[in-house]
Amino acid sequence: MTVTANGKTRAVGSGTSVSDLLVQLGLDAARVVVEHNGEPLKRDRFSATVLQAGDALEIAQMVGGG
Repeated sequence: MTVTANGKTRAVGSGTSVSDLLVQLGLDAARVVVEHNGEPLKRDRFSATVLQAGDALEIAQMVGGG
């Protein structure tokens, strides 16, 4: 199935969670914020949120600095 992450279509397997996708993208879940289908997704829901065909995600990585 396909989902859209940051404007790019990606193929993911059935049962893929937001956490799984972050791992596939090489992103640390503790350093990102995720919007799932237009709604902010709490970090503690990343593992429980299973992606469906056509879902849209916006993923922003937090960068430290000063």
